[in-house]
Amino acid sequence: MISAVQMKAARVLLGWDQSRLAQEAGLSLPTIQRMEASEGNVRCNVDSLVKVVEALERGGVELIAVGAASPAGGRGVRLKA
Repeated sequence: MISAVQMKAARVLLGWDQSRLAQEAGLSLPTIQRMEASEGNVRCNVDSLVKVVEALERGGVELIAVGAASPAGGRGVRLKA
């Protein structure tokens, strides 16, 4: 599960606007807008979430879970607890 803030940060790291993420994930712009407007964890169906995560990963973002190490190195963003 990813948070709405994490999703937005990943998108911004790639230099993508919401329209680009929607295109890359094969979803509608309103779906991406609703997902990013969620409080806390992204609220949506599992299929949409998988599409977004896969699109972000194809773009070059590694989503880091709470408390997880990032063994691949490279640049990243993590929110403090």
